[in-house]
Amino acid sequence: MKCWNPEMETMSRDELHTLQSERIVKAVQYVYSRVNPYRKKMEDAGITPGDIRSIDDLVKLPFTDKYDLADNYPYGLFAVPMREVIELHASSGTTGRQKVVGYTRSDLDLWREVMARTFAAGGVTKDDIMHVSYGYGLFTGGFGGHYGAERIGAAIVPIGTGNTQRQITVLRDFGCTAICCTPSYMLYIAETIEKMGIDPDEIKLRVGFLGAEPWTVEMRDDIERRLRIRTYDIYGLTEVIGPGVAFECDARAGLHVNEDHFYPEILDPDTLLPVPDGTQGELAFTCMTKECVPLLRYRTRDIAAVTHETCACGRTLARISKPVGRTDDMLIIRGVNVFPSQVESVLLNIPEASPYYMLIIDRVGALDTLEIQVELTPDVPVDQIRTLETIQKKIRSQVDSTLGLAAAIRLLPPQTLPRVEGKAKRVEDRRKL
Repeated sequence: MKCWNPEMETMSRDELHTLQSERIVKAVQYVYSRVNPYRKKMEDAGITPGDIRSIDDLVKLPFTDKYDLADNYPYGLFAVPMREVIELHASSGTTGRQKVVGYTRSDLDLWREVMARTFAAGGVTKDDIMHVSYGYGLFTGGFGGHYGAERIGAAIVPIGTGNTQRQITVLRDFGCTAICCTPSYMLYIAETIEKMGIDPDEIKLRVGFLGAEPWTVEMRDDIERRLRIRTYDIYGLTEVIGPGVAFECDARAGLHVNEDHFYPEILDPDTLLPVPDGTQGELAFTCMTKECVPLLRYRTRDIAAVTHETCACGRTLARISKPVGRTDDMLIIRGVNVFPSQVESVLLNIPEASPYYMLIIDRVGALDTLEIQVELTPDVPVDQIRTLETIQKKIRSQVDSTLGLAAAIRLLPPQTLPRVEGKAKRVEDRRKL
């Protein structure tokens, strides 16, 4: 078995239950004493820290969701003073406000640990050269991959995103043996290698860790066939830790949750009560060991199932299925979280744009595409090309600034898009995920 921390990853379920119980008791006391919004939530629910005596009492606690992060932007859920925060990351939010998380030195050590487990499950050792092709910055992907490889002792190529031909040159010339990036970008690398006339055997890659967006078994097969590598799915959320929440092993029978740190629950989306193993529901996580932003019962909106049976690999950690959808309207496009309401907020601030729009998401080759169809207001002269180009450029610029994602803008005459009673359809996702 390829394992980084056998003591934790193969601990008996009884021992793990005891550890989780000890940690949740401390975590609840910690947030109650340090985070005012949590204390108020618990007081409103009639709960005190003394009511939580084991992990089984977790169901008594109120939930946390993305709106709590937005309402307390940027630092209202931090449990430590800023002098103890040594790194900040963020991801998109529904209100235009980013979901901001901080890391203490201990939190970064935790992140290194869970990412080391992730990479070790795919056989990465200090003899490997890790090509980190996730973006560096407020997005957690690049730094998560970096820290995990650093903990293992592998050499790191912190190349980030973009300039694919240069990336391929680096992969070949540097002798990179492992890579982490989005699955769609991995497929694009494979296609570009073919266009450049390079034999995959000239590149020493043997393993890829792919995440940050949905991908299919068919895409995995295509990537592995073209590049002659083995791939592993990884799962994470900025709010919980970033990448490293859960990872695939060689059995590829679900993703192991690092549940000594992040306790998973599967909830009925309507009642929010826990459902039995194997039943799909909304995934929630409780962070039991984080110092800066220790979220309790955080609703991810991802739909998945869980099993606690020992895996064929020998790990006893719970496994979640690949998420099959979401309970909210968030889209993941090229690894970026996109909410239709963000686009709407941009359009409402442009006088020439009406509030009628449609998001068309597709996949051309290996990459996701986003086209925003926008109806113009009746007073815009649709026969003046220069005027239309100016409007188009304005919308494109503001959308890119808001989403951090380039989109094609298609301007439509008034009354072009269908009108419906009730909830309007704003998204057409043509990808076969």
